[in-house]
Amino acid sequence: MRKFLVYSCLCVLVLASACNREMHRIEKSGDPEKKLEYANKLFDKKKFATAQQLYEELRPVYKGTDKFEDINYRNAYCSYNLKDYVQGAFLFKNYLEAFPNSPRAQEVDYMQAYCYYKQSPKVPLDQTNTIKAIAALQTFINEFPNGDKVPEANLLIELCRKKLEQKEFNAAELYFNLGYYKAAGIAFKSLMRNYPDSDKSDGYKLYSIRAYYRYAQNSIPEKQMERYKQVLTEYMDFNDHYGNSKLKPDAEKYYALAQNNIKNLEHEQNKEKSNQ
Repeated sequence: MRKFLVYSCLCVLVLASACNREMHRIEKSGDPEKKLEYANKLFDKKKFATAQQLYEELRPVYKGTDKFEDINYRNAYCSYNLKDYVQGAFLFKNYLEAFPNSPRAQEVDYMQAYCYYKQSPKVPLDQTNTIKAIAALQTFINEFPNGDKVPEANLLIELCRKKLEQKEFNAAELYFNLGYYKAAGIAFKSLMRNYPDSDKSDGYKLYSIRAYYRYAQNSIPEKQMERYKQVLTEYMDFNDHYGNSKLKPDAEKYYALAQNNIKNLEHEQNKEKSNQ
């Protein structure tokens, strides 16, 4: 095993040395044609870092020639394959601006949007790039509505929206868990407005009912009546939109509790009036 490792290391060193010698020879020649040929050879061999270094050197040399477009195209893909999605999005965007009528325009437009998608972070983090990805993907769809990548772009938009939805849900749930019930109720209603087609909408509505019920419970006596009535209103809205939901029994529980509390408050009010 040790001999094998030593042999492998020697092979890597020999290959690296050979590549360095070839690179040095091409650099020394000063021939841009040879440099471009070598860059393309490296690109085809997936040696993107070295290829990109050469493409960057060659861009000003070939600007205005028929080879400039291909250099920019390959250069952008170097960044993408190196997982430098920020630079990749930038280079694909520059390509589109320089060659808007290229046969590759549709492909490059999608790749620009996809680079934004690849920058979309995990749910707890800032989602600015997720929003940018949605915008870029939608722009691609609008520009090429019959393109082969449209179904994939729509799927990526859906995944991005689910991430934003989860982010918003986490914030609303945090309000609820911290006891900020009014803010939680508003946040869950906002969540429903922002994602009306979500398969979790009935759950958000139930959370809203629970939040308004807790808000009423924790209010001063003078405010409880109107706030319990808000719970009834929220339940009626739940029943109108999610009458067949499996969560309906849970919603009905809060409806019944709110009704009982309203009756008790009315009884106390009537009692006070009779004693006056």
